[in-house]
Amino acid sequence: MKKPIKEILHKINSAGFESYIVGGYVRDTILGIESFDIDICTNALPKDLVSIFSGYDIITTDYGNIKLINNKYNIDITTYRKESEMVNRRPTKVEYITSLEEDLQRRDFTMNALCMDEEGNIIDLLGGVKDIRERRVKCIGDIDVKLREDPLRILRAIRFAITLDFSLDSLLYNAILKNKKLIKSLSYMRKKQELDKILTSNNAKNGIYLLEKLDILELLEITIPSNIVYTNDLCGMYSQIKVSLNYPFTKEEQSAIKDIQKIVKYGKIDNYIVYKYGLYLAMVAGEILGVNKAMVNKIASKMPIKARKDLDITSEDIMVTLNLKPCKLIKEVTNDLEKKVLEGILKNKREILIKYLKDNERKLKYEE
Repeated sequence: MKKPIKEILHKINSAGFESYIVGGYVRDTILGIESFDIDICTNALPKDLVSIFSGYDIITTDYGNIKLINNKYNIDITTYRKESEMVNRRPTKVEYITSLEEDLQRRDFTMNALCMDEEGNIIDLLGGVKDIRERRVKCIGDIDVKLREDPLRILRAIRFAITLDFSLDSLLYNAILKNKKLIKSLSYMRKKQELDKILTSNNAKNGIYLLEKLDILELLEITIPSNIVYTNDLCGMYSQIKVSLNYPFTKEEQSAIKDIQKIVKYGKIDNYIVYKYGLYLAMVAGEILGVNKAMVNKIASKMPIKARKDLDITSEDIMVTLNLKPCKLIKEVTNDLEKKVLEGILKNKREILIKYLKDNERKLKYEE
């Protein structure tokens, strides 16, 4: 356990309360995975926590927990609780309690109900260590109730099984089959967050197979081709998938996906592609096209120009040579020169480029 985390636990404990790290950090510690999300549970009430951490930068929430602002870790501290019926994944009522075990019963999977005390000792009240050792995702309590309470647990279970290379407990697997239609009630944002993690997992192939086996792809409104090429780039994966327009892609994601699709449709990686779309997208599309990164790097290293400023002719040169005033045609002519230099048709020499303009003045000015 890192010193800053231990100090937070010690601070709560020194105030006369008990506190434990709970959930993913403990699970990941057992699996040898570095984690920066720290969830702490305690019998201290929110008002006590605000007092204990009065000198810290904190954020309080409507659900009785506080977040500590830290440059390295995402730290959430939550009071032991029982939650009533869930609406939109939020409890309609929260009741603070004093029992750690009762608090753990409200959680989703046994591997996420492990605790760690200030000394680094693991507290396992629900058999989570055994399930981790057996690489199994197992639900806590009545599985149907848990999945109905929060349908996102269906996708979380699948995501954990894929990203950790675990299997779904047989009872959980059957409960997912029974309750999978609840996925339709989830927001597209929540569905995309889970899909992102599945698609970029090293185990993505098995993830897609599991989604197909559970007959969930249609519920997610996505279609995945049988010949999909697995890449660890998220946009590279989505560029090959037919997905509902309701999914909330950022402008950057939308642009990258469209560009990768254009490159793949072009069918090869050459100077022009690397120049126009950049090295990274060329590498992603190259992976889909079967062109390895070393080859794309080699193409990039031998390009005659890497940016517009490298072209050995200016806009003023073009205007003077073609007797033009500033207009849209200047950009079109520049694009033509860039492409011909990249394709090796023209050498990037000012006198050669100007001669090309003079020889092709009529075509450039009247046929563009």
